[in-house]
Amino acid sequence: MNKWMKIAYNEAVKSLSNMDGGPFGAVIVRNEKIIATGRNEVLLNNDPTAHAEVNAIRKASKILKRFDLKDCTLYTTCFPCPMCIGAIFWARIPIVYYGATEDDASHGGFDDKIFYKMIKKKNRYAILHQIDHKKNAKLFDKWNNLKNKKIY
Repeated sequence: MNKWMKIAYNEAVKSLSNMDGGPFGAVIVRNEKIIATGRNEVLLNNDPTAHAEVNAIRKASKILKRFDLKDCTLYTTCFPCPMCIGAIFWARIPIVYYGATEDDASHGGFDDKIFYKMIKKKNRYAILHQIDHKKNAKLFDKWNNLKNKKIY
């Protein structure tokens, strides 16, 4: 087993052993050193966003004191769900290695496949209803007028 994936795997085992959440683990590596690890803690924290990848990204960003992890690599025990893929993109992590597939997760009772289907649907925005567009869109005008804003 790959040495970094083994660490992610061990995080997943901890999650299972502690009943913290599902069988998911992750590790973020930079320059051949572990920056942060994460495991699924959805049940532990009653937080639906406490996925292994998100937890590892949050820890790595705090440790490195930056939100841009473009010089890091993520190892995760399963193909990332859409939320985690979004977090990976926002963190600018360029390389992700994963173990199990979304089919494996589905076999374990995790409904990621439902989200992938929703994303691929032509009417994927069926659950989203826009209101108060003009007022909210003006927030971006205010943002654009800020002098010391930091783009991320």
